[in-house]
Amino acid sequence: MLLVLGALIVSYAQSLRVWFDQHQQISALQQEIRDRETRVDQLGEEVERWNDDAYVKAQARQRLGWVMPGEVGYRVIGADGKPVGAPPEPAGPADPHADPQKPTWYTKLWGSVEGAGNPPAPAKPATPKPTPKPVLTAPPKGSR
Repeated sequence: MLLVLGALIVSYAQSLRVWFDQHQQISALQQEIRDRETRVDQLGEEVERWNDDAYVKAQARQRLGWVMPGEVGYRVIGADGKPVGAPPEPAGPADPHADPQKPTWYTKLWGSVEGAGNPPAPAKPATPKPTPKPVLTAPPKGSR
């Protein structure tokens, strides 16, 4: 009887473990769905804001420093020479793997166009040095 009871416990334990694993996966996926629905709602609200002309004008004033016709725009310059309250400048190239020393494809292309318009001057042929004539000496008399 104990042997049968032990076999049943082992077989049900495996099934229960699988059920708990699947239940945890389902809970995690449901949480992910809720998070994504929240993000979709946030993006929808942002789209609605951008459909409002007043919001677009406010963003143009804030981000780009634009003014309406007839207004006078002022910028306060800090001690470092940069405008105070200006949006931060981009930190670097859009591609983080790009080498700043390596020229881009369009720079190479334009360089080849400029090079084609200015061919290098032909090199002057070097004047060869005259080779000295070998000095011939007469064989000693009587050697033949």
